[in-house]
Amino acid sequence: MSQSLNVKKRSKLSESPYPWLIPLFIILALVFLYPVLQIIRLSLTDSSLLELGYTYTFESYIRLFTLPGFWPMMGTTLFFVFFSVSFQLLLGLIIALLIVQGEKYNVKGTVIVRTSVLVAWAIPGVVIGVIFTMLFNETEAGILNYLLGLIGIGPITFLSDPTMALLSVTLANIWRGTAFSMILMYAGLQTISQHIIEAAKIDGAGPLQRLRHVILPAMAPIILINLIIISIDTFNTFDMVMALTEGGPGNSTEVIALSIYTSIFREFHLGVGAATAVVLLAINIVMTLIYLRLLGRGNEA
Repeated sequence: MSQSLNVKKRSKLSESPYPWLIPLFIILALVFLYPVLQIIRLSLTDSSLLELGYTYTFESYIRLFTLPGFWPMMGTTLFFVFFSVSFQLLLGLIIALLIVQGEKYNVKGTVIVRTSVLVAWAIPGVVIGVIFTMLFNETEAGILNYLLGLIGIGPITFLSDPTMALLSVTLANIWRGTAFSMILMYAGLQTISQHIIEAAKIDGAGPLQRLRHVILPAMAPIILINLIIISIDTFNTFDMVMALTEGGPGNSTEVIALSIYTSIFREFHLGVGAATAVVLLAINIVMTLIYLRLLGRGNEA
């Protein structure tokens, strides 16, 4: 009797997926959970890269929120995120609609456009920063200033003026993120039944009416998921801004992810940098929970 029970327990254990997931849980704990817990622990200290000792205190958070540059940095981040996400959604939708219409009427070049977008999406952020540095160069070697000079405009201080630098960084990020947004929008458009669109045409709906009352409502779940994903990605943007402006001039283009790097590796305030990282982590967690909630509603529907 006992042997049969042992055999049943072994068979149940062998059929269970949990033993196979144990290595995954261990890897996630080592490479994800442990660093996160360490960042949270360090944020509760006054540790510095210049000193070995530290004490547990809320001084890092107090110092972070009372620093004169914190709220301007958050304002820069919100400006960067808001306009980047807004134009990525808008341009991604427009390009996706153009590609779908081009495929509908067998226009040549739609495959090339899709391929070009995928290539733009695959380019690393550092490379994009270098490319736009050459575009925005304020000398005669700058591509945009050279072209503007041909028509008697410029030179424009794309990277040395604080306002223009922030606009330039935002423009570069819009170009970078539009590709991913277009891919999701294009996939969403493929799920819309052509019978619904044809029925709207028969009822006399024009192109803008079909877009407003048929296409956009049908794509609402995709648009919301796209919004959350690109918002998370934009909040975490570091590499492109670092390569393009390094947060300058002054701190005019210092977003929150770059501020973490500056606090730790330039100012050597490990505790303050960790506290800033916890703020960014909290933002990411909130947006991820919203994303999971929307995804769950989509699955229920």
